[in-house]
Amino acid sequence: MTPEIKIIPSKKLLGKRLTMSFSKNTTFRLWSSFMPHRKEITNAVGTDMFSLQIYSAGFFSNFNPEAEFEKWALMEVTDFDAIPDGMEAFILNGGKYAVFNYKGTAEDAPETYNYIFREWLPASGYVLDIRPHFEILGEKYTYGDPDSEEEIWIPVK
Repeated sequence: MTPEIKIIPSKKLLGKRLTMSFSKNTTFRLWSSFMPHRKEITNAVGTDMFSLQIYSAGFFSNFNPEAEFEKWALMEVTDFDAIPDGMEAFILNGGKYAVFNYKGTAEDAPETYNYIFREWLPASGYVLDIRPHFEILGEKYTYGDPDSEEEIWIPVK
């Protein structure tokens, strides 16, 4: 699994967030609260959704499944002129990312992340940057489907 290295500009995003840990994962609750209201975003740029995580410095080098991080369910927007009730604005700063194409369910993803962080990253010549990580859930994404496809974006420098 070889990623494509991409540099992206800053993006304006709208959505919802929760604080969670890997041991107390509330991703389903986050997306269950976001999905019924995503059509209220009237200035969306396309239909892709972003599952975004903000980890503290050292989160992965001193990994603890109890450590908390912030997770967002988002869509890209043209501006912040109309923010639906219960949603928040988020600016994703631009930068360099390693982009992996993933096919499978969320339950099978830990094997892919293990490969990315324990094999690919140490051998890549890149280091992990302290910026948000995210997945783009596009047209080929279907929750729970083993044929589902998404992009995994890992911040690197």
